[in-house]
Amino acid sequence: MTKTATIIGGGVIGGGWAARFLLNGWNVRVFDPDPQAERKISEVMANARHALPMLYDCAMPAEGALTFCSSMAEAVEGVDWVQESVSERLELKHKVFAEIQAANPGVIIGSSTSGFKPSELQEGAQDPGQIMVTHPFNPVYLLPLIEVVPSEATSEAAVELAEKHLTSVGLYPLRVRKEIDAHIADRFLEAVWREALWLVKDGIATTDEIDNAIRYGFGIRWAQMGLFETYRVAGGEAGMRHFMAQFGPALKWPWTKLMDVPEFTDELVDLIAGQSDAQSGHLTIRELERKRDDNLIAMMRALKQQGNAAGSLILDHQKTLKSLPEAANPMVSTRRTIPVDWTDINGHMNEGRYGQLFSDAAEEVMAYVGADEAYIAGGLSYFTVETTVKYIAETHAGEDVVVETRVTQGEGKKLRCFHEMKRASDGELMATCDQFMLHVSLETRRTCDPADHVKAKVEALAALHAEG
Repeated sequence: MTKTATIIGGGVIGGGWAARFLLNGWNVRVFDPDPQAERKISEVMANARHALPMLYDCAMPAEGALTFCSSMAEAVEGVDWVQESVSERLELKHKVFAEIQAANPGVIIGSSTSGFKPSELQEGAQDPGQIMVTHPFNPVYLLPLIEVVPSEATSEAAVELAEKHLTSVGLYPLRVRKEIDAHIADRFLEAVWREALWLVKDGIATTDEIDNAIRYGFGIRWAQMGLFETYRVAGGEAGMRHFMAQFGPALKWPWTKLMDVPEFTDELVDLIAGQSDAQSGHLTIRELERKRDDNLIAMMRALKQQGNAAGSLILDHQKTLKSLPEAANPMVSTRRTIPVDWTDINGHMNEGRYGQLFSDAAEEVMAYVGADEAYIAGGLSYFTVETTVKYIAETHAGEDVVVETRVTQGEGKKLRCFHEMKRASDGELMATCDQFMLHVSLETRRTCDPADHVKAKVEALAALHAEG
């Protein structure tokens, strides 16, 4: 049964939440009295539809239904989840929670607040046990971290169900052990932001130079290893203990101004805004968002290839999205969105990636006939010995494609597939591949007969496809 999420507040964060749920097959209702809310969310959705499917090597679920509601009561009636993303005003949040719980008692309410503690949110609530902080990071449709912060009054069952829902849409719920102002991640960001303000104010660096220090240095390390693991490596063979002994005394040096705040004057605002305009003012916000998303996709897919950090989460979520192809003539062996990191200097898909796409299609056929991961772990598989690829039409990043496959030869050790790659939107043929494989023993690295159950399914598929 399709689940439904309600988003209260349709700004950048609310729009990102709507996109994350919607693109993972949930129905989404939105309530926001702003007359521009529908336009704003449509723009966020356009970016999300371009970006999120590129993380996966399979098709995402069919998109859910998006509904804009005229009242909060209409928006929350009978839904599975409510995500509050209104302005950071506590009295406004209290009013919203009261209306939600009056219309749908017992529904889980997650708040996107970056600063308020859950106990503050729960003050005066009809059912405080169903309210918690679920703090995301922008863009919500790409970045997986969600800080889940309960209070002592929050129901454990509600937290566990919230974590289940969040995980099901590819997010990483990080439960915060004790409620604290600004939770965990924003406390780091605030410390870095405070020091950056001093560096600009004192004329040490510009906004562009500070951003370069992050994106060309420790930002890349943090993206895949975090803070403590990075410093453990810095300690060498002796590890974290050596690092602490070597660099611990530096904590007493007056390097930073983290306990002091620069005066927030108009002059400081003008200085930083002017430098920021010089740095990025030639790009619109939508162009900056697209640039950010494309960079995040490329980095997260690289981590996915290594099965590490955020990439590991994507792999786990992808397993819940994939299913074996059905026996049909032809068989749809692959559905996916072409990722941005597959393009070349000409702006279209690199020819080597066609081979990867057809290889992925062949692996789906192998899985269908029983030559799956368990079979390969047992020492048997199929190896490709010959391919002929024909490139017919250009393929661009963000395009949805399908691969239709026919088994043209399937007897004994032989498995031959003919793949046709088509644009999903109009069925245009974009490339073909004739792929010949032989069954091998991974122990001897020589050809051998497949197991009987695999052989039978290969022969049955070849017979089905011969009928066309």
